[in-house]
Amino acid sequence: MISPHSEREARKGAPPAFAAPARPQPPPPTGPPVWDGPPPQGASPQRPSVLDQVRALMDRISIRWRLTITYGVLFFVAGMLLLFVIYMLVGWAINDAWPPISLPDAPLAYQQKFQEEWTGFRHLAIDEARKALLRRSLLALAGVGILAVIIGYLVADRALKPIQQMTTTARKLSGTTLAHERIDLKGPNDELKELADTFDAMLTRLNVAFDTQRRFVANASHELRTPLTINRTVLEIALGDPEASGDLKALGRTLLEVNARNEHLIEGLLLLARSERELSVRKRVDVKDVAETAVEQLTSRAEEAGVTMTTELRSAETEGDPVLLERCVANLVENAIKHNLPEAGRLWVRTGMVEGALVVQVANTGPHVPAYEVNSLFEPFRRLNADRVESAKGAGLGLSIVRAVVRAHGGNVTAVPRDGGGLVVTVRLQSR
Repeated sequence: MISPHSEREARKGAPPAFAAPARPQPPPPTGPPVWDGPPPQGASPQRPSVLDQVRALMDRISIRWRLTITYGVLFFVAGMLLLFVIYMLVGWAINDAWPPISLPDAPLAYQQKFQEEWTGFRHLAIDEARKALLRRSLLALAGVGILAVIIGYLVADRALKPIQQMTTTARKLSGTTLAHERIDLKGPNDELKELADTFDAMLTRLNVAFDTQRRFVANASHELRTPLTINRTVLEIALGDPEASGDLKALGRTLLEVNARNEHLIEGLLLLARSERELSVRKRVDVKDVAETAVEQLTSRAEEAGVTMTTELRSAETEGDPVLLERCVANLVENAIKHNLPEAGRLWVRTGMVEGALVVQVANTGPHVPAYEVNSLFEPFRRLNADRVESAKGAGLGLSIVRAVVRAHGGNVTAVPRDGGGLVVTVRLQSR
């Protein structure tokens, strides 16, 4: 900080020799350093304590092995305590049972020497008995301890079996299996039985909630179809009027397009609600026939969009709903046509068996799809970017319906970005 005198001298044009002295340096910091973030590179990390290392090691061990180690440690502690008690009892028992011997006719000095030697023999007997007991007991304790660890592992496995059953049931759960998947644990009314019953009750409530939601979507979609049908009829009649003006007809055509999009959205919601229910129809289906039908229906649309379609269809049979499977493949092909290159687009459809699973794969050229955005495309009404928000490109339910249909058939669907742009969507189903 410059003093007021120096400031006045500077304003008057004083030479630099009379400038204020340099600003004093602040005192060095005191006390231990405090970091407000990660330590800098090269800083020596603080060595954790033994207790922290033990806790970190225990956190990495599974609950089964933790229970086994607990059983083993408790057994060894109980065994060592029992061995100590027996060690003391053996000495007391020998000391109490040691026979007294007296020599009344012998001289007094001889009697004292004999009693000292006899007492020494007693202490020697006690020490030798305790040493022999300790050697044999420690060997027996080690052998039985190993057996106790093995038995403890088996006991822990049996104790955790209900939890394994809960985990297996939870992994198998989906929107279509909530109606009949339950733990139904048998056994005494203990804490695990109470936990399993609570889990089953939660599954029942979830099933009711899912059914209510699906029924609401289906009923709302049905109710919305009627006014849309009426609107379409009225608009078609208005457009058919020869006295209608050009502006009125242009407005009618625009409204018809909006109405058609809404009808398509309602049909998609109905199909999505139907796909998320448990299958009511199960027939033998050849995925080759399903794909051929879907490709045949969409060939003209691909030609209009300038997309060249290549198919490699091989027979592969499964059990399921033929209508839903056809809609699934058709949605994949339709999605690949919509989101393709504007000119000289390509599309590939393949079916067959791969490693024992039925596979349907649809790949297409198109814009680049970031890998982190792929999974979100399977959510309802989700699109990649502004290019997919246009009304002409659908309501955003195509891949959602695909995922619902595949899950209803016990399969899975995955998508990965294709090199050069576009997507590769693969459906895997169980073979018949």
